[in-house]
Amino acid sequence: MTTKPENQLDTTVENGNNAAFYTAMHFRPHGMTNGKPLPNSTISSGIESLDILIDGFSIGDNVVWEIEAGSSSDVFIRSFIARSFRDEQKIIYISFNRSPQTVLQGLGAIVSPDHFTLVDCFTAGKGKNDSTFLKFYEKKHPASVVKIEEPRNIERFTATLNAIEDKLPPGARYVFDSLTGMQDLWGDESETHRFFTYMCPRLYDLGTVAYWILEKEAHSPRFKANLRHITQVVFDLSKRKNNLFLKALKLEGRQDREVFKPHPFDIRGETVTITSLKKEPATDIGGKLKETRLRSGMSQKELADKAGVTPSFLSQLESNQVSPSLGTFMQICRALGINPGQFLESGIPPDVRPWLEKGESIRSRASSREDVARIYDVPSGDKFSVRLVVLPSGAAMNRHFFYHKEEELVYIIKGDLSVTMGGREARIRSGDVIRLKDAFPSHWKNQGGDDAELLVLW
Repeated sequence: MTTKPENQLDTTVENGNNAAFYTAMHFRPHGMTNGKPLPNSTISSGIESLDILIDGFSIGDNVVWEIEAGSSSDVFIRSFIARSFRDEQKIIYISFNRSPQTVLQGLGAIVSPDHFTLVDCFTAGKGKNDSTFLKFYEKKHPASVVKIEEPRNIERFTATLNAIEDKLPPGARYVFDSLTGMQDLWGDESETHRFFTYMCPRLYDLGTVAYWILEKEAHSPRFKANLRHITQVVFDLSKRKNNLFLKALKLEGRQDREVFKPHPFDIRGETVTITSLKKEPATDIGGKLKETRLRSGMSQKELADKAGVTPSFLSQLESNQVSPSLGTFMQICRALGINPGQFLESGIPPDVRPWLEKGESIRSRASSREDVARIYDVPSGDKFSVRLVVLPSGAAMNRHFFYHKEEELVYIIKGDLSVTMGGREARIRSGDVIRLKDAFPSHWKNQGGDDAELLVLW
């Protein structure tokens, strides 16, 4: 771990009030990075269905996420960070609302130590330098962490952030975990707005993409309107009854009005699927592709690898949420060994699912991760979905395995676990059944010495 108190950084801050400080800073010309034109390319959000919906982010986009409780914003942040690491890009994560330990635990195995810098404004801010939070710095950690000693001093915080940026190569991406946390700490919407007004064009000119998280009920309409005026992209994440929705409030440079409608989305493991209203399939191509794949005995991952597409794209294609290009369709047909013309002209027998699925075949597939749990797809029927959940020995989760709130049946295949529902803890073992409808577990723990396995049906 590299833990640097901010006063070790080579920074110079002029005296004066905050307004004078911001006014004195010089911006680089728009569309330039270190005097060079920005490259004409896009950046992935890490969520394929979102990239399809908005055609990806443009270099220079500041992305404000207006969220409400229960809208599962964390998975969008994790996906963006994970994709940035795959692109070998640096991430600067500025935390006002969460302790460093909570941030690192939330990101888990996706953290790339060589590409991740955590700027801790929480410990000396909302954490009030409590010994519980300070203990974090007594141990070594697989990431660079910079503790801001006076996060209420906006000038010093901004100078420290700029000094970190100057030490990194161009294109480092940013996550500001809470504009709301900034406002709570600085005590004034105008100070938070002034900081955003300074950073937004600066990050634009640095040729990066930055995420800004905002709890929409905690801010005035005027504050949110001012941010929307400055930034390039604004999303609204909401929850209505048991359904999650994403809606674009601003997408600078995008003309398709369909993206400004509410789009339902679903989260399974770390996979987000947004129902796109832009493209409606003329035929059930996805369903026929899925039936043919199942009949051939191939998993989604096997077909995706063979056809040169991602498993996520294939999953969305099979559920008719996206439409393939002609070239992609031909690749998939060749991988399946079918004639494209015959495929479109003739139907495929509906009852093509294999009647037997071996356990080793299910476990051999790539699993998704939900915190520490491993989740495997199981061939399902038309009216239900099934997942195999494996929780390692001693592992614990402070929420349920899935984000959706559909009625579930959980069968304990093997293991000795504890589960907490409505504040009450129960011990469960092999052969027990849990029915979930209106309430869902707030805590799971594997109490046994071996992996626990659960079959979840909804």
